[in-house]
This record gives sequence, C-alpha cells and structure tokens, in this order.
Amino acid sequence: MIWIKKRLFVGVLAVSALLLAGCGGAGGGSAGGSGGGGSEVRTVEHAMGETEVEGTPGRVVVLDTGELDSAMSLGVTPVGAVEAVEGLGLPSYLEGTGEIENVGTIEEPNLEKIATLEPDLILSSKLRHGSIYGQLSQIAPTVFTKTTGVTWKANLEKHAEAMNRTGEAEKVMDGYEKRLGDFGNAMGDRLGETEVSVVRFLPGETRIYQKASFVGTVLEDAGLPRPPSQDVDEFAILNASEEAIPDMGGDEIFVTAYGPEEETTRERITSDPLWQKLDAVREGRVHEVSDDLWMLGIGPTAAEGVVDDLERRLTGK
Repeated sequence: MIWIKKRLFVGVLAVSALLLAGCGGAGGGSAGGSGGGGSEVRTVEHAMGETEVEGTPGRVVVLDTGELDSAMSLGVTPVGAVEAVEGLGLPSYLEGTGEIENVGTIEEPNLEKIATLEPDLILSSKLRHGSIYGQLSQIAPTVFTKTTGVTWKANLEKHAEAMNRTGEAEKVMDGYEKRLGDFGNAMGDRLGETEVSVVRFLPGETRIYQKASFVGTVLEDAGLPRPPSQDVDEFAILNASEEAIPDMGGDEIFVTAYGPEEETTRERITSDPLWQKLDAVREGRVHEVSDDLWMLGIGPTAAEGVVDDLERRLTGK
C-alpha cells in the first residue's frame, strides 16, 4: 500500500495563491476548466461525499494508473497524470500519452503543478489520496472511488459518470465481454481445465496473486481456474518465501517483474530447486508478461491486453 508522505503538503500555500489568482476551480462544487459555459451541473456521489461536476470535463487530471486507463479507454486524454514512481513514466501499453503533463507520483502528487493545469475534474481514490482530498477539491471538482484494483469495473463506471461518458463506458465493457467470448472460443475444451498461476517479482518481495486483485478478476472473467492456494478471495500472498514456491505452481505460470532486475527477487526464487521442480518450469510453460499491463494498468484497456496475452501464450494465436 502506498501512503502519502507528510512532505506532500509542502506547497499548499503556493496552491492557495494560485487559486486566489484564478488558476483553479472553486471547491468540489464547481468546475475549474473547460466544462463550464452554462452546461448542466451533475451531482456525483463518491467515496468522499458528493461533488458537483459541470458539463463534460475536458481537462482531467488523474492520480493513479487505474484512473489513467479509465480516461484513455473512454476517449479522454488527461492534461495531467502521475507516475507510479519517479522516473517510471506512464504505462507503456497505453498509446497517446506523450502530451500528458507529469504531476508527480502516486505517493506525492504535485499540487502546485496540478493547479497550474486548471483542471475541471480530478480523479483518484480514497485509498491513495484520502488525506489530501480537501486540498485537491479546492483546485477542481474531485471524485474518488474507495479503492483500486479488484474494483476496476465499478471504478470505471464512477469515472465515466464523473466525466459524463457513461455511454462510452457501456461500449467499452461490451467490447471487453466480446473479447472474453473470443478467447473462450479459442481455448475450447481447455478453458476450464488450465490452472493459471500469477507471480510477481519486486525489489525484496515476491507476490503470488489471488482472486481479489485486478488480474484475478480478469482470469475469473476469462473462465480460467486457479491453483488451490490462489483460488482464494484475497489480494495476494505477500512476501512469499522460497518455502512458498509450491504455491506458485500451476499448469501455466505467468510472471512479471517490477523495478530494477538486480533488485527483484527473481534470481533468488527461480534458482531455487523447488522452483526448478515445478511442472510448468520443467515443461517450459512459464510466461514473462508486462508488469505495466498485468499489474499497473487496472482498467479496461489493460484487461483486454491481459486477455490478448492469455490467448497468445495459451493457444499460440
């Protein structure tokens, strides 16, 4: 879990000055950018209460990767977005992000930079930025979901409501359902018989992903069963040690790595004799996939990308 550091509040006075100078919008009740002009004002209920949003926002700032995926999936290129960590950039699977302004990181959004962009909507979650909701809502109407990851579909609906794009969201999810159907047809009789394991190597930690995660929901939607240790309504087995390697087994193992390769746990885990004994390892059924797509995306475009990966790796198509 990523928490906001205290030093995040450095610069709040500068933000207030910008607001007084007319750069930002009023508190959560009015738009601060291009969504005005007498457009209808809608009241959006969300994790932090209610926010009035005017018209169809055109200058959106997103403060997590899920919100970025939602916006881009709905045809909105945000004016500002955060990186997951400094220097990582925006998720590589998304196209058309080159002109989006960097407004800090998930852990430390740059409030002053956000204000200078004059957004008419800010999207994030209570999990990530509940402690600075007040400051954000002074800049522009701000809508928060409760959390991220496993709730990506409900989050998309809330993001679409805030951006006045509910029709687009329905089309996006219809496309996702069609993609799942095509995948099921490609898998045929193997669909309900192929247990899929998901393992992530991070600096100093290995995670075994379970059902209550973004990728867990996509695998369930796709009709793919999980190994017993992963077929659990929890997020993940965190800090998995070498003793947990048997829990990483499955008919097919999908692995991702986050962070500098030399700092991740990959070498330690994959060189262990227990890893080498896994059937999927011995039979060449371990698949390296994009961490951006499988772990950071958390939205409909990422979900379809995961299904694309599954079809390529499991059917060769």
